[in-house]
Amino acid sequence: MTKSSKQAVSAPPESFEAASAELEKIVTAMEAGQMSLEASLSAYQRGAELLQYCQNKLQAAQQQVRILEAGMLKDLSKSDSNE
Repeated sequence: MTKSSKQAVSAPPESFEAASAELEKIVTAMEAGQMSLEASLSAYQRGAELLQYCQNKLQAAQQQVRILEAGMLKDLSKSDSNE
């Protein structure tokens, strides 16, 4: 694998949705069973990178939701105690 092709494989996706779509294409292609060993290994590596990217994005979104919910719960408890 050359340096330029390795960089292309490791290029970060544009978004969660793009990563998810690319991962789905990789899974479909691998399930078809028509890839060479080298292509399969490369696809597996890219799939692992995309999976990690998606997991990180989901964890960040979950954390953001927790923070937002905590702020809303504080606001609700303050308004409840004022009544």
